[in-house]
Amino acid sequence: MRIIKLDATNSTNTFLRQLSHTNKLDDYTVVVTNSQTQGRGQMGTVWENIPGKNLMFSVFKEVSFVAIDDHFYISIVVSLAINKALNTFGIPKTFIKWPNDILSDNKKICGVLIENVIKQGAIKETIIGIGLNVNQTSFDNLPRASSLKQITGLHYDKELVMLEIIKNLKDYFELLKQKNYNVLKTAYEANLFRKNKPSTFKNAEGSMFLGFIKGVSNSGKLQVLLEDNVVKEFDLKELELLY
Repeated sequence: MRIIKLDATNSTNTFLRQLSHTNKLDDYTVVVTNSQTQGRGQMGTVWENIPGKNLMFSVFKEVSFVAIDDHFYISIVVSLAINKALNTFGIPKTFIKWPNDILSDNKKICGVLIENVIKQGAIKETIIGIGLNVNQTSFDNLPRASSLKQITGLHYDKELVMLEIIKNLKDYFELLKQKNYNVLKTAYEANLFRKNKPSTFKNAEGSMFLGFIKGVSNSGKLQVLLEDNVVKEFDLKELELLY
């Protein structure tokens, strides 16, 4: 496994994607940095961090065995790999907040940005960006953010945490390659934040409504049981979970 260590970069995903354009990369080529100046999250959000305190890395993976209609299973694999690693390090009450944020109790500790490379209508490669709050203990104006150290009081070796996540990625990607979709989806849904609990959502128009998260579709849409006893599916742009 090739690990490229950078002191600083604008984005590990961008660096790795550009590298893949000029080099043939092996699976699980990793770019990790101490400081990321333009870290990105879902829906164009910006991920802020204190240099040297957190884990910021991206992983290259060839995924031509994943059908384009099953692309969400890549997100499932990544979420499960991180969640399992955090459990290994004793982080309590971890959940996956759809689609792939990782929480401890109700505090966000990890964000994921997956960028698939699609050629001729098929997924060829994926670049998995992971930002995990590790040893940072202050989060100004971010009341729902936390870190491993803030939760347990312990200092963590960032590289050991990264290697544990990558080990789990290999295991879960092998399950995906073997087409164990039900095993992966069941494990993902078992760890979904607010599953089967009354929750408040906001739709794209800004209106709020109540519902119960029941699971996800094979395409990754969130399945919500509404007040009229109908299960409706939503994609990422269509609703926000308020918690």
